[in-house]
Amino acid sequence: MHIEPGLVDGSKIFLSYATAAAALAYTGKVAFDTLMKDGPVALALRSAIAVALVFCFFEVLPHHPVGVSEVHLILGTTLLLVFGLAPAAIGLAGGLLIQSLFFEPQDLPQYGMNVTTLLVPLFATAALARRIIPQNVAYVDLSYQQAFKLSVAYQGGIVVWVGFWALYGRGTGLENVSQIASFGAAYMTIVLVEPLVDLGVLAAAKGWRRLQGTAFVERRLYSSVA
Repeated sequence: MHIEPGLVDGSKIFLSYATAAAALAYTGKVAFDTLMKDGPVALALRSAIAVALVFCFFEVLPHHPVGVSEVHLILGTTLLLVFGLAPAAIGLAGGLLIQSLFFEPQDLPQYGMNVTTLLVPLFATAALARRIIPQNVAYVDLSYQQAFKLSVAYQGGIVVWVGFWALYGRGTGLENVSQIASFGAAYMTIVLVEPLVDLGVLAAAKGWRRLQGTAFVERRLYSSVA
């Protein structure tokens, strides 16, 4: 979902700096909460793994330009469920930054838009997870329906934000709206794939209990909170 260079430019791009600052500030808040709950080793380890995975998602997995942006398999809900909210957010922001700095420097001016587009839907998805997943259910026991709802929330949020940036930058002309629609239609196909990936990863984790209780994964992955 890398925003196309030049989609938002001039004075308008300063809005992306504000939204990114707010998203990163909230990331700092949830990171502090995780630090207090799980300790610095767990936070650093999970975040480092998430950063490496996100970089691979962006740079190694197939991605195709469609309309106003690119279609990526980001697996944000997978990161959320396996590593927790703070490491997932740090992983998305950090992996994107590494890619922009060292591999795709033309994306660096769009970093504020891209990081906002990745993080705000992640925070919304985490809030939804607290509502739809009972406290007595560990993440490894999620149903397809629950995973699907989380994927729709995350991917749908990305589409909404990309659409917002495109309308903000280029207005409501027919060509721009058509490109937004093309991107949205292509991107929402990810919703069909991501829940299956989530359940596959969760099934693998369920069968490999040696991770339970370690600093490598979110506690809720194996344990309920009830």
